[in-house]
Amino acid sequence: MITWRRGEVLAVRREWRGAVELTVRQVDGDTDGEAGGASGVPEFRALAYPELVGRPEVGDTVLLNTTAQTMGLGTGGYALVTAIPDRLPADPERGPGHLVKGRYTPLQAVVLGVDEQDSPHHAVLRDADDLDAMPVVIADLHSALPAVCAGVRAVRPEARIAYVMTDGGALPAWFSMTVSALRDADWIVGTVTTGQAMGGDLEAVTVHTGLLAARHVLRADIAVVTQGPGNLGTDTRWGFSGVAAGEAVNAAAALGGRAVAALRISDADPRERHQGVSHHSLTAYGRVALAAADVVVPDLDEPLASQLAADVATLRARHRVVTVPVDGLDEALRTTPVKLSTMGRGLDEDHAHFVASAAAGRHAAALLPPPASG
Repeated sequence: MITWRRGEVLAVRREWRGAVELTVRQVDGDTDGEAGGASGVPEFRALAYPELVGRPEVGDTVLLNTTAQTMGLGTGGYALVTAIPDRLPADPERGPGHLVKGRYTPLQAVVLGVDEQDSPHHAVLRDADDLDAMPVVIADLHSALPAVCAGVRAVRPEARIAYVMTDGGALPAWFSMTVSALRDADWIVGTVTTGQAMGGDLEAVTVHTGLLAARHVLRADIAVVTQGPGNLGTDTRWGFSGVAAGEAVNAAAALGGRAVAALRISDADPRERHQGVSHHSLTAYGRVALAAADVVVPDLDEPLASQLAADVATLRARHRVVTVPVDGLDEALRTTPVKLSTMGRGLDEDHAHFVASAAAGRHAAALLPPPASG
């Protein structure tokens, strides 16, 4: 069941690609246990996606989904605008595209799929079947994305990096300030949203067509595959959204790509199952991935180095375990156009996590052919 509230827009706080952040005051509904403003009436930080609901303005009445706030989830900092009932957006012009995302939900939307018949890229993708050995860096968490990019750029700053976003976390790419900032800084050439995810520069039906679009439409040299912001886990071996990282390895291999597995590593996470190499990585790469990948182990100091070596021992039977030096990666990570954060911890609080992702980017860059001489 959804928790509904009706609110009034008090202010537009800030905007980034595809999203508008608002201050909204509740105008009806239960107020018990909800934070109030100066008047004692609950006020929320709210987020609207103009492509779905139109652009809210100060004074508008908005219908809000406050379920995440009520449950205290990680995305609970935002109420989500589901409609501007007194000022509905105009009907979209009927045009090409019949790919429905968010299917059979109240906010299902029609997009133009890069791979569908109406797409100008359909002819390119209709028979596309090969990534031409493109390195594909695969990671569990969205927080790895900027760190992977930093590692690539430390070796090959001219490399074209595309982000292929799966639907394990946030479905709208618009939710990610990281993606917006990386795009604005030209650290990525574009985003392909796959499955039920939406809002990328290109929309694709599957990870497979998303990777092919990254290579043949965006002309990427390297693709990075992660879920969107937000990671679902249940403290069970199989009940977490990151199992899709193993399937991404299979997709990259099936298409003739070079899968590079970024390990989820930490010596700061208080949960034992995520100490050293997270059980997420060991399950996704050790059990789900049936094809071989380059599993990147950063060359870190003791005692973490010995723990990592022991943790990845079981992966050696199927994968190529590659130790990558980390010199210079700290400096590279400090140049990112976004604030690095994972589970609320920044670069200095969980240094190994970000260095591991950057090392995967460094290794992927080393797989590229030498740059053309000018």
